[in-house]
Amino acid sequence: MNLTKPALHRLAWAGLFFSALGWLVTIPTPLRAAEKVYVSYGILERSIAVSSLEAYARNGTIDDDLAVYVQYGNAKQLKQLRSVLVARADVDLVAVSQFLYTPQGEVLLKRLGQVIQPESRDSGFKAIRAALILAAADPDGLTLLNILRYFPTRGLRIDVDRSLQIADSLQQLVSQTNRATNVVIQAAQQEQATETIAVNQLADLRQRGPFTWQKQTLPLVDSSRSAELNPVRPGTSTLPSGNAVPAVPLAGAVSGRSIPVDLYLPTQTTASSAPVPVIVISHGLGSDRSTFAYLASHLASYGFAVLVPEHPGSNAARLQALITGTASEVSEPAEFVNRPLDITFVLNQVENLVNATPEFRGRLNFQQVGVLGQSFGGYTALVLAGAPINSQQLGANCQNLEETLNLSLLLQCRAIDLTQPQPALQDSRVRAIIAINPITSAVLGQASLSQIKVPTLIVTGNADTIAPAVIEQIQPFTWLTAENRYLVMMQGGTHFSTLDSTGSRDAVPLPQEVVGPNPAIARRYINALAVAFFRTYIANNPADRSYLSASYSNAISESPLQLSLIQTLTADQFTQGVSSTTSAFTTTSP
Repeated sequence: MNLTKPALHRLAWAGLFFSALGWLVTIPTPLRAAEKVYVSYGILERSIAVSSLEAYARNGTIDDDLAVYVQYGNAKQLKQLRSVLVARADVDLVAVSQFLYTPQGEVLLKRLGQVIQPESRDSGFKAIRAALILAAADPDGLTLLNILRYFPTRGLRIDVDRSLQIADSLQQLVSQTNRATNVVIQAAQQEQATETIAVNQLADLRQRGPFTWQKQTLPLVDSSRSAELNPVRPGTSTLPSGNAVPAVPLAGAVSGRSIPVDLYLPTQTTASSAPVPVIVISHGLGSDRSTFAYLASHLASYGFAVLVPEHPGSNAARLQALITGTASEVSEPAEFVNRPLDITFVLNQVENLVNATPEFRGRLNFQQVGVLGQSFGGYTALVLAGAPINSQQLGANCQNLEETLNLSLLLQCRAIDLTQPQPALQDSRVRAIIAINPITSAVLGQASLSQIKVPTLIVTGNADTIAPAVIEQIQPFTWLTAENRYLVMMQGGTHFSTLDSTGSRDAVPLPQEVVGPNPAIARRYINALAVAFFRTYIANNPADRSYLSASYSNAISESPLQLSLIQTLTADQFTQGVSSTTSAFTTTSP
């Protein structure tokens, strides 16, 4: 069948209309008593009455206004349209309101305002914010139709041309991620072909180790730094000896930064007098010290003493403070400095406490420490290992944030506001690190990461939509110059795959679609790789390097989170592998 030019135009407008409505829902958008939705594409514009959409959503009525478009849509598209018009987002009014007034929320709103605008064609970000808040407050909840009632102008204009540009950029990022994934997979296959490792003779490090352990909570306070919205509850805690650690009152009466720390101490089962290796775990933004409790206990079962501090300015309680209105943003810029200082302070204090107890004096080795962190915690580990905050890179990367698809930049670029000069953040006791989904591209960059000299393992998931794998982990891996470096990739892994928030009182629950498939598999991977890595480089057992191989990662790989590990990836290999889109999304030094 041959289509005439007018028919092509009608089909194009129908496609643009349905595409634009899809945009309205996939990005939680807003509207108020808007009577018309205008779909603009270049100099062309079409409109449809909101009442037509409402009648169709409520009872399937197709009036003359909607019929112009419906005749070009298939049954599946029409069913989806009706569904998304009335789909309700289960969100809290206060949480929506508070987040939309944070710096990060405003950047996202401005991005939406490029596509969704009032009749005046001005940026729609303020109208979008108003409509979202009002719709969330309505008894019927946050639905697309409900948002239409609250958009503060009579008409809502959707710029299809701009939305298609954003969609094209997103497709480029997806394509680039697929290419980079193939580069890592091929590199792992090449490394495995050269290895002679009897994997079937290796113990399964995913299984619990031979040590028992005890857990104590130490309510530490750094009096040299300001207090945060994270009160430590009254009470006492004890060391294994029974010696009491002084109770810390609520934050209102505390002069200093409260940093509760969970200490996992293995029970000595041998006559060995060698000091116990120490590992510190740094949680990510919006998490707390319970998030990696599964890993802390696993490491303790292999003979490591594990410290899990809670960063009060960027933990789950901080998010709750944002929701209740007692905090103005998700995390203050000072957290980029406070987090590594937290780790150094905790190491100092716990060493003093342990050495003050005669039967434990000298039992823990505080001079050769391992650090593992996730997301913001991954950044924390990298900084402690010797990567300084890179002001020059921040200046280059933090322009035009309304254009970025890298959501982690909304956090990283807050570091621009740090006061100068900054204190030294590297801790010479840190001798090996694991960074899971770290944020790196702007706050650190190549010039910083290349200064790390200790063994480093970076974990990435190619389905990470918060800190995109290519930009934040895979390319940054090529900047490392440490002799012993590893990149681990989980196909289908998200930013949240390795987390376990079931034990947290304050963590915001995440839908399964956001967490991704089978996070239990990801946690088993982390258990095994963390034990192998820290036994190799912190417990000084080089025989365990066999586990840090492409062969072992392939042996324990499970569907649907296939695992790949590589030790080498050059900048040239990376660039050639993703060459068609490298310039658009990857990061170079200014």
